[in-house]
Amino acid sequence: MRLAVFLSVLAVLCGGGVATAAAEPRVVGGTRASIAEHPWVVFLAGTTGSQFCGGTLVAPTKVVTAAHCVAGTAPERLVVVAGREDKRTQAGETLRVARIWKHPFYSSAEQGSDVAVLTLARPVANRVLPLASADPAPGTVAKVLGWGRTAEIGAASQVLLGANVPVMSNQDCTADYARFDPAAMVCAGYPRGGIDTCQGDSGGPLVANGALIGVTSWGEGCARPGQPGVYSRITAYRALIDQQLKG
Repeated sequence: MRLAVFLSVLAVLCGGGVATAAAEPRVVGGTRASIAEHPWVVFLAGTTGSQFCGGTLVAPTKVVTAAHCVAGTAPERLVVVAGREDKRTQAGETLRVARIWKHPFYSSAEQGSDVAVLTLARPVANRVLPLASADPAPGTVAKVLGWGRTAEIGAASQVLLGANVPVMSNQDCTADYARFDPAAMVCAGYPRGGIDTCQGDSGGPLVANGALIGVTSWGEGCARPGQPGVYSRITAYRALIDQQLKG
């Protein structure tokens, strides 16, 4: 699997990022993306500053990410970095997390409910991304973003990468993954593979029509033929996320 929940949580609890190949997903086959054009994409890091997951600013103090990125950890064990395109710089802001909400039914990414909302200790000035109110049609071109691996076996990217992937039909994704739940998940990718999220991209955005439609969650390997990326379907959790935004 492209994610290993235990390893990512262990890394956060130890105050660092994920240092293994089996942690979170990255953009394979992508190109450099501008943080100025995508100011709402952020990354999660341990207290030492090592990035291990992604996230999306959906309100000045709220970040949507994957539940498996924050399961078993405490707010003081992680920070959110906004406005930093290149991880080697000190650009942007490093923000403390005041509260973590994780979907109450979450147990593993493959079983769904892989969504969480972080409440920041102070507002961020960056522009936010709205939540989708409807699912895009199959074939819609969506965008993935992240600082994850650029190959299934390889190093993480030091800069923000992005790639375009088509939204798949539920029927096609069910044919690829017996564990796929269309009520909770959405797939995006190419039958031939080659472009995908990978380790390190977990929690990051799947964007279409100017809105957040999915949260990078799981998949089999990275960019393999017939093994697309699987994302938490935002419309399935919109009501619960809205409650957190109001809170």
